[in-house]
Amino acid sequence: MEDRIVITILSDGTIKSETDQVSVANHSNAENFLLDVGKLAGGTVERKNKKGFLHTHGGITHSH
Repeated sequence: MEDRIVITILSDGTIKSETDQVSVANHSNAENFLLDVGKLAGGTVERKNKKGFLHTHGGITHSH
């Protein structure tokens, strides 16, 4: 499986990221990267579930 995060900057300046499944080896790094992008960009972070289910571990909510 190839791990991929697609990042798009929309015309209104919004940063949009899309991921599918991420391997166990890269899961934590990918999650931390997305959290850091949200912190550094400022503003509101909104998460939408593409598929699967949302769950929380380590204080982080996401889906698989």
